[in-house]
Amino acid sequence: MLYTERYHDYTLPGGGVDEGEDIEQGLVRELIEETGAQNIQNIQEFGLYEEFRPWHKPEHDIVHMESFCFTCDIDQQLGDTALESHEIQNGMRPVWINIHQAIAHNEHTMATSDKKGMSIERETFLLKRIVAELLPAELQQAC
Repeated sequence: MLYTERYHDYTLPGGGVDEGEDIEQGLVRELIEETGAQNIQNIQEFGLYEEFRPWHKPEHDIVHMESFCFTCDIDQQLGDTALESHEIQNGMRPVWINIHQAIAHNEHTMATSDKKGMSIERETFLLKRIVAELLPAELQQAC
């Protein structure tokens, strides 16, 4: 996952698809750039999260976003990241964290912080879907 100091939240790696890329190529590039993931394989579709939310640029009031979600396997050892300047300025860094701890942390941030980012609701929803749909029943309850 990614921890962002500015927003005090945990998010899934992700981003836009560059021109000439398909969605899976964008997934692999973003994983490598943001986490240093190595040996990315067994990519499987997980779902689509669609949202409309306020936009901060003057030419549009609302942005329509589609987040294509996947599962995959990667090596536990991460390599170097290639974060963008705004990601570095925001204090973004890859971390291994228990998913239940990440959810609890994000819920606390949503309830108590005025500096939360706009994506925390989406990310927390997706983390909960991962628990419900991908974890075995005995691991679905927080420790």
